[in-house]
Amino acid sequence: MTTDTTTKSPRPAAVPPAGTAPAGKRAARGHERLLTRRDRITLALMAGVPTLLHVALVWVTAIASVLLAFTSWDGIGFGSIRWVGLDNFTQLFKDNPQFWPAVQHNLIWFGALILVPTPFGLFLALQLDKRIRFSRLYQTAFFLPVVISMACIGFVWQLVYNPDTGLINSVIGANRPGHYIDWIGDPALNLWAVLIAASWRHTGYMMILYLAGLKSVDPSLREASALDGATEWQSFRHVVFPTLRPTNTVVLVVTIIEALRAFDLVFVFNKGAQGTELLSILVTNNIIGESSRIGYGSAIAVVLLVISLAVIIPYLIATFRKERRA
Repeated sequence: MTTDTTTKSPRPAAVPPAGTAPAGKRAARGHERLLTRRDRITLALMAGVPTLLHVALVWVTAIASVLLAFTSWDGIGFGSIRWVGLDNFTQLFKDNPQFWPAVQHNLIWFGALILVPTPFGLFLALQLDKRIRFSRLYQTAFFLPVVISMACIGFVWQLVYNPDTGLINSVIGANRPGHYIDWIGDPALNLWAVLIAASWRHTGYMMILYLAGLKSVDPSLREASALDGATEWQSFRHVVFPTLRPTNTVVLVVTIIEALRAFDLVFVFNKGAQGTELLSILVTNNIIGESSRIGYGSAIAVVLLVISLAVIIPYLIATFRKERRA
């Protein structure tokens, strides 16, 4: 009996055809083909141009405003720039009769937006969250003023407040000569007239924010409260509203910023005449007014910047801390 002692020789590895690269190199080359030189140039332009515009129009101008706040400059030639230190701020806080009324009006603006359109926006969000019929139509109708420019809103409300042919005076019968109400020209009324227009727009903004916040409320919590016999108000007070705490923080920050940046509506109404002075209006009047005082106007802008940062920075810190904990 004989045994076969021959061993099988190993099968030779397959040799790729001439002119073909290994699989790894082919994958690498295929990956390289995803971004050609033209693609890199396109991506660089798409990312670089907006970045340069943002830096030039936001950061450079903000830094320039801070530096100019300590100078005196009439805007004619860089040679006329003169360093004055804190004189602009001293004059602003002590000798300007319009500054503190403007601060007061900005505070009134913030209080009005918090007390009127914010609760009303929450109320609308609660009603639309019930999935009533035509809810999409209602959302669009209430949110439409937010997407319209403030200048257009100002022109529309100017027609509403017109002393002779305006809607309000026509309804209340105050459009007769000698008896009409000048809603825009009267210093005792014009600020409240502008605030009504601003609240009309702000309501839709608050509605969308709260509607997004209501989507994060766990439906099982509402069902549990209903099973426990809680009324709709008790369910909102003890279940829904505590869940909206992050949304309330966003609403507060947004409202403060809206109160500080208020400009377009007032400028369209009466260009910041007596009774509607705001900090943003003072900045514009001093920088591009008849007597150009760029350094003084920049000092007011720096005050606005400091107030804004005092609100935004704590909000960002709290947001980053929550993300790290998560």
